[in-house]
Amino acid sequence: MGRYVARRLLQMIPVFIGATLLIFLMVNVMGDPIAGLCGERACDPATAAQLKREFGLDQPLWRQYATYMGNVFTGNFGTAFNGQPVTELMAAAFPVTIRLTIVAIAFEIVIGIALGVVTGLRRGHPVDTGVLLATLVVISVPTFVTGLLLQLLLGVAWGWIKPSVSPAAGFGELIVPGLVLASVSLAYVTRLTRTTIAENKRADYVRTATAKGLPRRRVVTRHLLRNSLIPVVTFIGTDIGALMGGAIVTERIFNIHGVGYQLYQGILRQNTQTVVGFVTVLVLVFLFANLLVDLLYAVLDPRIRYA
Repeated sequence: MGRYVARRLLQMIPVFIGATLLIFLMVNVMGDPIAGLCGERACDPATAAQLKREFGLDQPLWRQYATYMGNVFTGNFGTAFNGQPVTELMAAAFPVTIRLTIVAIAFEIVIGIALGVVTGLRRGHPVDTGVLLATLVVISVPTFVTGLLLQLLLGVAWGWIKPSVSPAAGFGELIVPGLVLASVSLAYVTRLTRTTIAENKRADYVRTATAKGLPRRRVVTRHLLRNSLIPVVTFIGTDIGALMGGAIVTERIFNIHGVGYQLYQGILRQNTQTVVGFVTVLVLVFLFANLLVDLLYAVLDPRIRYA
């Protein structure tokens, strides 16, 4: 196991460098960030040259990337165009988005897997058909429609929640935004769990466990569910980074100043340091989430061993 983890960590290095290089190149061709700093009026040449020297934009692109990566390994993600260090923006944004992601993942695990198990065991029954139709509707409706509808009904019409989240953004305030963020993924988790449960229910090891006289609950939880969760865990693990980076719509609807909000502001203002810095951390989240998923395989299925 130790050798496998070490090998995977070494494999992350070229992946991390390649991903950050691609993002760095894409962000730097979005436009001229100096023009955005000067507003509607164009900068005079002297001011533009001074700003480029100040932010290192007068250097060749490869040297900018090398300088940036050197700073990253020392914990320096640069300075935003407003003079605020990017690390300060991260310190304010990531805790909020992490709490929002935890709420969303909790909905996926609890509701998604539970509905998937129920429908998988009762495939073809009315409850199965109803859940399939409901998940299809959730997948078909865009997230911004779901968010605005819940905000209008629960926040404005009925007054059950606050229409916008406070700056503190506690777990209680993030329940509805977390549900909105997780809605599409929750539907996929439900359908994926249902499919794997229905397929493995006919497997030999399930029939053998039933023939031994084991209680139905133990057959489902100890045998059927553990072997059926491998593709579900894979989906949820890769979805962690997607939820953190893809929460732009949800955070905009509920006025949550998290990672999605900062990315939106950075792209809108062509603030390359902010965008690249946040995306760099999200790449690391993706990589370590995938490593954690691979390690969980051996826990779910004892037949899987790592050399």
